[in-house]
Amino acid sequence: MSHHTRTPARATPRFRTLTTTECESLLRRAKVGRIAYAFRDRVDIEPIHFVYRDGWVVWRTAPGAKLETLEHNRWVAFEVDEVRGVFDWRSVVLHGSAYPLDEVADAVLPRARAEALALLRRIVPGTGTAADPVPWRSRVYHMQVERMSGRASTTRPLARERPAASRRRRVLVP
Repeated sequence: MSHHTRTPARATPRFRTLTTTECESLLRRAKVGRIAYAFRDRVDIEPIHFVYRDGWVVWRTAPGAKLETLEHNRWVAFEVDEVRGVFDWRSVVLHGSAYPLDEVADAVLPRARAEALALLRRIVPGTGTAADPVPWRSRVYHMQVERMSGRASTTRPLARERPAASRRRRVLVP
């Protein structure tokens, strides 16, 4: 009587690059991302809620150190991810320059700010109105995406190793 014990299939992580379509799909689904910014010898990263549309990221924030830094160095990185497990995730990283939409030196800015607020109301109703749940986040920014990249990881079971006898080459005879 032979006992054949089965070895459970091991799972191994697989990594791949996301397509532009997959990156944009994740950006449209996500509501919170992280913005990274640097000035001189200091790098910071903070979570923010945002909206992505047509190559632009729109967010709002409160006055403070982040905005002081952005006035000196507008170049930022922005990251969004979906994580279901250690090896089951998708991540998109964007690079671009951040600009405020509340400076009124340009005639286009009031219209752009109104459009940005309308987009932000999709995720936080009342944004920019008397019903705003976080009215102190009064500074609206946007970033045109200059570079976009995405990566994903999934875990797939490895194919089970066949016994040596079944690995022999078979010759088909007509």
